[in-house]
Amino acid sequence: MSLLGSPINVGNLELPNRLVMPPIATSKSQEDGRVTEELCQYYAEKSAGGYIGLLITEHSYISPEGKAGNGQLSIAKDSDVAGLTKLVQTIHQNNTKTFAQINHAGARAKQDIIGCLPKSASAVQHAKFAKNDALPIEMTTKDIQQVIAEFAAAAVRAKDAGFDGVEIHSAHAYLLTQFYSPLTNQRTDQYNGQTIEGRIRLHLEIIQAVREAVGADYPLAIRLGASDHTDGGTTIEDSMIAAQAFEKAGIDLLDISGGFSSYINPYSKEQGYFSDLTEAIKRNVEIPVILTGGIVDAAVAEKLLREEKADMIGVGRAIFKDSNWAKQAMGLLEK
Repeated sequence: MSLLGSPINVGNLELPNRLVMPPIATSKSQEDGRVTEELCQYYAEKSAGGYIGLLITEHSYISPEGKAGNGQLSIAKDSDVAGLTKLVQTIHQNNTKTFAQINHAGARAKQDIIGCLPKSASAVQHAKFAKNDALPIEMTTKDIQQVIAEFAAAAVRAKDAGFDGVEIHSAHAYLLTQFYSPLTNQRTDQYNGQTIEGRIRLHLEIIQAVREAVGADYPLAIRLGASDHTDGGTTIEDSMIAAQAFEKAGIDLLDISGGFSSYINPYSKEQGYFSDLTEAIKRNVEIPVILTGGIVDAAVAEKLLREEKADMIGVGRAIFKDSNWAKQAMGLLEK
């Protein structure tokens, strides 16, 4: 049997294989974030046949202030649960496990969408991801506590909707990246940007709150932007420390991507271009690590697993473009 086709456990959840469809925004939700029939049909098509071991749905905003864009999925209110339940049932009917990704956009939210200036770690913004003319507002301690509560409430909604687990989004320049990266965290309090301990404090408090809300056995992942790939930004050395801390705090799965470099690596175009990050992190934790990044060939996915670059492989754009990719990949590896 191929490694890609072999089972793996995430916490107490057994997955039939190591292929992951990572979150990809579709903008197929209603204006208020409710699930649409079009969104259900999309995920029904992607999960058909049960060839994907784990499907992580697109990022859902945990509060109106954390909304990243129009058409984004909502997990911000209890009334969202009914639609999310229908979405989960659609995926489960295809014998596929699914996690909900929960997110707060922070400074990446647009003022004209959320109706106010967005809040962030500090009143600074990264030029590449600036969405508004004015700087974001630095979050107060009260604001931070509110966000922690919103992440926990969103995780409970995900569990109530039947998701098999939940993934906290801390990548691609969104709010938790804004706290994690010294490029945007200029705070001097307990969440300060001068130390790795300060920059991951919010993450750890969110993990603790989510764990208390959903219980010790509910699978919990985090998508970590493990490098900003730029001078003065986060480094792999930071992320090895962060990964160990997250594991200790109760994370069951690490999904590795870029920080302010988003989902690309400016220094590499080869398939699996985050493999230097996942390999280093994998050596320092016991929990599974997902590698994504431009992987389009099943043979390459298999090779990366055999080289112990990661424990699971995320294939996003290829599956997005071709819903039969997973079926064909598994068929090729079985020959």
